Amino acid sequence: MKLDKYTVGKRYGKALFELAIENKAADAVYQELLTVREICKEIPDLGNILTDVRLTGAEKKAIMDAFTGNFEGIIKNFLLVVFEYNRSDDLPFMIDEYEHRYDELNKIAHGTVTTAVPLSEEKKHELEAKVADVFGYQKATLTPLVDESILGGVIVEADHQVIDGSLASQLNGLRAALSKK
Repeated sequence: MKLDKYTVGKRYGKALFELAIENKAADAVYQELLTVREICKEIPDLGNILTDVRLTGAEKKAIMDAFTGNFEGIIKNFLLVVFEYNRSDDLPFMIDEYEHRYDELNKIAHGTVTTAVPLSEEKKHELEAKVADVFGYQKATLTPLVDESILGGVIVEADHQVIDGSLASQLNGLRAALSKK
């Protein structure tokens, strides 16, 4: 039975994370994975190229040598294992899983903040500090979104939770309360 990309990503990402923790290298591995992710973004077909059956083993190895040339230790070995097991096209899912575990370890929350008008950087940082505090994290990173339909206020989504402080939501609640009477 062939495993889906998410399952493969979870298994490899978890194994890499556990190895990094064991070697007290979680931060260093994370930083190198960010570089790997950037390379994968710059060359979106890299994983498909490395698993393409039309290329010879020597051609793939030459590409892989160029890809791994700037890495060493855990990351280089990880990339070589991924390549050897013909899973290079699943690499983004592996990085996502590692990042998820890294963020849990370091108590970092990721989410979005939706407002009716663009947020200033100062307000965004204030909201991130408040969200981290409310959810019990050390740090929160929020991606700002603009949706004029919320009229005002903010909607924060982080850690699979939603805080809806939008004016539209408050008006809908008021409407519902008034229609019950």
